[in-house]
Amino acid sequence: MNLEQILPGVRARVSRIATTGDQHEDIRGQLEDIGFLPGEQVEVLRKGLLGQGPILIRVGSSTFALRESEARLVEVEIL
Repeated sequence: MNLEQILPGVRARVSRIATTGDQHEDIRGQLEDIGFLPGEQVEVLRKGLLGQGPILIRVGSSTFALRESEARLVEVEIL
């Protein structure tokens, strides 16, 4: 399951960042730099209008907005 599939209010734990090429490797590094690391707890706070657009996510004590394409790369386990 990935972050894009989780409903707001649900908590999860990052299991890995999926990558399939050089472009995704860059995004993976950026996601890891801001705290999306294996074992880290995350919570989807809000999704964009009609379920499209940026997804607001809390990682630890920080809050970030991710594009849907970025959220699809973050594989998680529901807590």
